Amino acid sequence: MKTISRMLILLVLGVVLVTPSSGLAQKTKRGERTLVGYVSDNHCGLKHMAGMGDDKNCTLACVKNGKFVLADRDHKRVYQLDKNGQQKAREFAGQKVTVTGRVTGKTIKVTAIEAAS
Repeated sequence: MKTISRMLILLVLGVVLVTPSSGLAQKTKRGERTLVGYVSDNHCGLKHMAGMGDDKNCTLACVKNGKFVLADRDHKRVYQLDKNGQQKAREFAGQKVTVTGRVTGKTIKVTAIEAAS
């Protein structure tokens, strides 16, 4: 009986470990992912410094000596944006956005950025 219980526990554990997590990002048809977060800068990341104004002003001031990033505050992750993403992110500085692109490690090769609802 102990052997059957152990086998059942191992089977359930195996299924849990193999099942992909659904909260981080959604896959699109071309191997791209869609992530939701805030356009921030690589200096502040997840949280802006006090005294720098609102999120938009802080991001635009800090990005002068840095780069735009996607700050996923819900999952406490910061993603670097590729060259295309740098150009597209400026108009969304400090805003909640949906970013679509290929994720490699902590970098997104951006195909689209739009305001999140």
